[in-house]
Amino acid sequence: MAEERRFRSASGAPIALRRRQHSASCRELAVRGPRLQLRSLSAATSAVWLAAYGLFALSENSMVLSAAIFITLIGLIIYLHFVKIDQESLLVIGSLGIQVTSSYASGKESTTFIEMGQVKDVVINEAIHMQKVIYYLCILLQDPEDPQGVSEVVPLFQSSKPRLDCLIEVYKSCQEILEQTNTAPQSS
Repeated sequence: MAEERRFRSASGAPIALRRRQHSASCRELAVRGPRLQLRSLSAATSAVWLAAYGLFALSENSMVLSAAIFITLIGLIIYLHFVKIDQESLLVIGSLGIQVTSSYASGKESTTFIEMGQVKDVVINEAIHMQKVIYYLCILLQDPEDPQGVSEVVPLFQSSKPRLDCLIEVYKSCQEILEQTNTAPQSS
């Protein structure tokens, strides 16, 4: 069963939250940001190439045009493969852990897995950024030496930056599974 809802990011860009429940203790939550806009990409490429053509007309050196084309293509490859994230997903499996995946525009995926034994809690945190309060979801990792302490804070959805209403949806889903996991060992 999958459902998709529309939200906005902290910058106002449209994003979509897709929730898919695989079982009672397994849920996938994916935030998909706006796709790469061909219009803006074409405009930026055209501006660089027109500037290079202007320099070529003044200097009559063909290396200027070749360098502009080469730099633009390399920059585009780097942007698509290392910067532009299309989707960030969170797979919460009560008995195993939490898998965080970032899917880049080039098709590359980056995945991190956190064992459930390391997870202390999932919380919504707030930060002040550029005279604005922004909210972000994060996983608190349990300190192995101090069971009451937190060893690390792992922020989620860093690229899409969903607003609070979207974060609350994800938070509630995560908390349902964490509560099942925390009550299961006590009942047996």
